[in-house]
Amino acid sequence: MSESLRRLIAAPHPDVAPLPAPHPRVLRGVPYGEVDGARPLELDLWLPVDAGNGPAPLVLFVHGGAWRRGRRDDMGLRTRDWNPGPLARIAAAGFAVACADYRLSGEATFPAPLDDLRAALRWLRLRAPELGVDTARTVVWGESAGGHLASLLALDPAVAASGAVIWYAPSDLTVPRGPFDPHSAATPEALLLGAAPAAVPEAARAASPVTRVHRDAPPFLLVHGERDTMVPVTHSETLAARLREAGARVELRTVPDADHGWHGAPDDTVANLFTHSLRFAQRLVS
Repeated sequence: MSESLRRLIAAPHPDVAPLPAPHPRVLRGVPYGEVDGARPLELDLWLPVDAGNGPAPLVLFVHGGAWRRGRRDDMGLRTRDWNPGPLARIAAAGFAVACADYRLSGEATFPAPLDDLRAALRWLRLRAPELGVDTARTVVWGESAGGHLASLLALDPAVAASGAVIWYAPSDLTVPRGPFDPHSAATPEALLLGAAPAAVPEAARAASPVTRVHRDAPPFLLVHGERDTMVPVTHSETLAARLREAGARVELRTVPDADHGWHGAPDDTVANLFTHSLRFAQRLVS
């Protein structure tokens, strides 16, 4: 096969591919990047119904799943039966909402998932004029493992995020906390890094938001259940303390009786946490 024919029959590169027709104001399965030898990287995008106020600020949502599984449009156990769903609700508040695939730990090791999310932001900036999105006002929002990746994104000065909403996320992959043993090669953290964290200390530090804190970090909202048996609340408490020490703005909100994924919390508590998080994001971009 000639190289010219190979280029001709290949799918268009995400930088120039036609955008799907929105219906209704939701673009599903939009390719945003190509990684040699890997599946296509795609995102879904919710756009505000009322686009008459100029480009919309952006929420980049990052799904959880222990870096091993998960769906890009899933905000966790307690929001799955909401109608409209949580991402549609964020869009109804005036945001464009992008939720992006990233390579899972069975496909590639860290920093691959973080690189993918940076690629999603690059694509969104490139196509922003067509989409009506103001990427200079970007809030990253993630839950669990997605919150870990969202924290790292927000702490990257090159990303220049407006802020971060982080739900019950790991912040330190170097020391034992709860069920996590850094010497075990069988933990989700080890699968993310490709080895037990204690065996690759430099990689574990690089993948730990607590080591990436700096004084110019954007505002953070950290929300965590006090009875989280999977990711102990000390992860958010430690990250909040580091941010405060650095002089960054941070709000820490802990939730009594809530386990991971808000399991055990009353429905109205979960709804209030979502509303509080959304209002925090709105203040950052107003």
